[in-house]
Amino acid sequence: MRCNFHPEVETTLCCSRCGKPICPQCLIQTPVGARCPDCADERRLPTFQLRSRHYLKAAGTALGLAVLCGIAWGVIRGLMPFIYLNLLLALGAGYLIGELTSLSVNRKRGRALMVIGGSGVFLSYVISVLFRGFSFHPFALAVNLAALALGIFVAISRLR
Repeated sequence: MRCNFHPEVETTLCCSRCGKPICPQCLIQTPVGARCPDCADERRLPTFQLRSRHYLKAAGTALGLAVLCGIAWGVIRGLMPFIYLNLLLALGAGYLIGELTSLSVNRKRGRALMVIGGSGVFLSYVISVLFRGFSFHPFALAVNLAALALGIFVAISRLR
């Protein structure tokens, strides 16, 4: 037999649904057996199907929350200059931005949404630095970068 999609390839495999001969390149393994590309009908899950309006909603939500969280982060950090508090504030900002961005697009998921959420946390950190100033002390710099990394990680994990 010759493959239905690659006539130059000989094969002994057949689609478990329609019986067309298929080669190992065409074979798509499904829970019910090997299928041809036509019968497998691979589609993305609805959770990962995003349109441009989803991206706009997510970006608007993340931007708005980044500004609000950045202002709150800067004010709280200015009132209570405890350096480790920055870690908690970053985690809170990351959770809030990630969770509300996810809710705004009906819990859709995707890489672009992760980038939007992570960018929102980064923008929030930049706004907080504008409110309280930047410290060039090596220990404070290390804690601030760790806080930023944790905040971005939490936002991304909410959108993964």
